[in-house]
Amino acid sequence: MSSSEENVRLAASDVELTVDPRHGCRIGSLTVGGVELLRQGERYGSFPMAPWCGRVENGRFRNGAETRQLPLNAAPHAIHGTVRDIPWRTARTGPAEAAFTCDLAEPWPYPGRVTQLFELTGDSLTLTMGVEAFGESFPAQAGWHPWFLRNLGGEDARIDFRPEWQEERGEDHLPTGRRIPPRPGPWDDCFGMPDGVEATITWPGQLELTVTSRAEWVVIYDEQPGAICVEPQSGPPNGLNTHPRLVTQIDPLEVSTTWTWRRL
Repeated sequence: MSSSEENVRLAASDVELTVDPRHGCRIGSLTVGGVELLRQGERYGSFPMAPWCGRVENGRFRNGAETRQLPLNAAPHAIHGTVRDIPWRTARTGPAEAAFTCDLAEPWPYPGRVTQLFELTGDSLTLTMGVEAFGESFPAQAGWHPWFLRNLGGEDARIDFRPEWQEERGEDHLPTGRRIPPRPGPWDDCFGMPDGVEATITWPGQLELTVTSRAEWVVIYDEQPGAICVEPQSGPPNGLNTHPRLVTQIDPLEVSTTWTWRRL
């Protein structure tokens, strides 16, 4: 295995997926019938978020009696984890399936490993991510940040989802701790879906794509004109502090999401 792998391409029917392990194991491209669904560019596509999702307040979190400081890559906060910024190793590949790993290291203060599995069919993509601890336990989150194109050459897409609540967002872009009735967009907001995430993006007359996950949180970001982000994740922004999920050597964190599409 090498951390300098070339892009990995998977295919099923007329669907093609490109994964770039060198640049955070992000999805660089997803085409259905030759039509690209993801915004292009080194910051875009779809990237994994681990060992945390969204913002961590002032880059600080607690683990028991310890307070840890993370780099402020979205000052005054830390955002979206570390694994999107480092090379991953390709563990195995097949025509429509691939697995990748990366080790947690500085600036994350605890040793561990993140794995990611991609499974492609002609009408779906399933992503599974795991976070393991090698020694000391630590709080962690995992999720994905896809940038779906708002327009595929026809009408702009619309998004449909029915959350149970919205996390009230403060001026610092962090949840205040209050749960409020869902408000109309545009959004850069976290929503609670305790029965599991389900959100559908429809490009009228072209394609319908549904994001599902057993995770109970989703961030919707559609404030940019070119894209719609539907981000299933294992906890809310700043969740290392407010909803810590401890990862231990015998209890890793695992989360998955499936994107299913159909032509209209």
